Amino acid sequence: MNYLEAELDHMEIGSPDPERLAGFYAQALQLNTWPANDRILCEGRHRRMVMRQGEAKSLHYLAFRLPSLPALAALRSRIEEKGVAPQPSPSPFFDSHAFMVSDPDGNRIVFGHGPRNGHSSGLPARLQHLALGTTHIEAMIGFYTETLGLRTSDNVYADGDSLRSTFLRAGNEHHVVAIFKAARNCFDHHCYEAGSWDLIRDWADHLATHDIPLDWGPGRHGPGDNLFFMIRDPDQNWLEISAELELCQDDRPTGSWQHCEKTLNSWGKAYLRS
Repeated sequence: MNYLEAELDHMEIGSPDPERLAGFYAQALQLNTWPANDRILCEGRHRRMVMRQGEAKSLHYLAFRLPSLPALAALRSRIEEKGVAPQPSPSPFFDSHAFMVSDPDGNRIVFGHGPRNGHSSGLPARLQHLALGTTHIEAMIGFYTETLGLRTSDNVYADGDSLRSTFLRAGNEHHVVAIFKAARNCFDHHCYEAGSWDLIRDWADHLATHDIPLDWGPGRHGPGDNLFFMIRDPDQNWLEISAELELCQDDRPTGSWQHCEKTLNSWGKAYLRS
């Protein structure tokens, strides 16, 4: 099987007040922002996003960057062979080679190729993964693994064999997409990989200068073994800063965890999704 090799590049989120939200991210994530028609584009050090008028906590699309145009063309052929018809890309950051598909929950996923965002100022933290809540976890996992070619790193179970969440990778990083069983289909959180424990400290200090409190953490996740903390933006989207995420070998077996506080945070308290 040909597995997907890709990195999360950017996403577009909706907000009732995109100007306010962009202002928050300009401070919190050290982003430059500028208007582009009916959108606000935001860029910082290896992180970028798009904001647009819409419902709070709505994900308009997520976008992956592939390593080359031949890899992008091969993925498009693979998707078409699975009976999925690619659609035009809405991304302002990718060129005309990019395309879009939708997962079983209707989340839109863009694939493209191009240079990584070259901004070098500010603290390091690369947009690294995104998490989705779903009422159809088996169908979602099937789409991301069988149609798109992601690999499963870890599964989390409740009551022995009831699947609660899965962590999927598109390269050697433990996960680029996490999928959680939820009461409704939703955008759960987005995460930025800082790289090391001392940068977790530096990011927390930076947020403190803007009076942005930590909502959860610092802590350490079980699946992925990464250090983390989380904050909430004005629309109550969850934003995670992470460090030292597990790097996986190709032959790494899929791990199995139990749904409990220690799995979500081996250091203490955790938000257990119901």
